[in-house]
Amino acid sequence: MRAFSPEYLRTTREGMWRESRAALEPLALGTRDRVLDVGCGTGALSRVLAEETEGTVIGVDADLGLLRIAREHVEVVGGDAHALPLPEDAVDLVVCQALLVNLPDPERVLQEFARVAADAVAVIEPDNARVRVESTVDAESELAARARAAYRTGVPTDVALDETALRNRFDAAGFRSVQTRSFDHTQVIEPPYGEDDLEAVRRAASGAGIAGDRQELLAGGLTPTEFDELRGAWRAMGRTAIEQVRDGRYRRREVVPFTVAVADVPER
Repeated sequence: MRAFSPEYLRTTREGMWRESRAALEPLALGTRDRVLDVGCGTGALSRVLAEETEGTVIGVDADLGLLRIAREHVEVVGGDAHALPLPEDAVDLVVCQALLVNLPDPERVLQEFARVAADAVAVIEPDNARVRVESTVDAESELAARARAAYRTGVPTDVALDETALRNRFDAAGFRSVQTRSFDHTQVIEPPYGEDDLEAVRRAASGAGIAGDRQELLAGGLTPTEFDELRGAWRAMGRTAIEQVRDGRYRRREVVPFTVAVADVPER
């Protein structure tokens, strides 16, 4: 599974639930006494869950460094999603966010969720096939789409989990009566620019983000020469973005579709 830094989690999930909490209604959080957030990272979702229920929220993650941040807000425990450190029926609800897209065997993990959940299992997953990028830099949308297509081909997991794909995953894991609800997570860079906005533009200009995905992009069909050309074009796009930032013209809007899927635990 990929490792994520606190900075990455903070910037990618900033404002995630500010306007999308209605999408959590199928989780029936008001009826849950104990909720488990698997792959909780720094606890961004855990904090939202704690605000939406009067019960106990527990965060689980294999990265103890991330848990040190999450424990400032909720109870946490170190553990792997494939072998959760809890007994059967330990919690009412198991939840995860953007976890299945990073795992090679989602069905196995869903079955492990069902082992420790007495009532229901819920997942919140992105569909990276339908991400949309709009930018005042003409080349940015096309470059982002090209990199995303190669990444999807080269990454060893399914990173495009739409409603149909999630229903299929739940069905394969033995669940029935899956409810789904979709929403868009939108991130905007526009004046006045915050420090996170400026850092994102600086990373584009340096090519750092593309460089970090080199292995996946090459596995996705790019030759080393094509990768170098893509990174060069990406850096040029980033330099144009910096120029636009300097006179307040740069604007970028990225829309990531998410699906919330909830299913009752199968009878044992």
